[in-house]
Amino acid sequence: MKTVLKILTLAATLHIAGCGPREDAARNDILHVMHATWDRPDASLDAGPVAISGDYAVADWTQGNMGGRALLVRSKSIWQVDVCGGDALRKAGALKSMGVPASDADALASGLADLEKTISPERLARMASFNGLIRMKPSEGQTR
Repeated sequence: MKTVLKILTLAATLHIAGCGPREDAARNDILHVMHATWDRPDASLDAGPVAISGDYAVADWTQGNMGGRALLVRSKSIWQVDVCGGDALRKAGALKSMGVPASDADALASGLADLEKTISPERLARMASFNGLIRMKPSEGQTR
């Protein structure tokens, strides 16, 4: 009985967290875009975790001694990097100011906060070191 209860609890948690085949496919697409854009022979990108809400996502990344976060937007089922930044992309208010709908901005900030609880302080510091916000043009760093 305890095993059944644990399984049901886990299933409910995954459902609430949005983990499922569609979410996994979106996460894989996002990671593919990021790796295809920024992997280099001398420095592989370490991307993730990724928080997703609707057609918006925030993905953490580090590469060598650098790091940051990327705000991605899905359009016609294609994910594109919209903004690169640091800790600002962790905050719902900043996401809203970039055009992310309030409900998605709140979900992204909350989801990312939960996901980042497992990240080492050193890696978090590298992601926080990205200064400013850079709006990506569709032709910059995009695979279509």
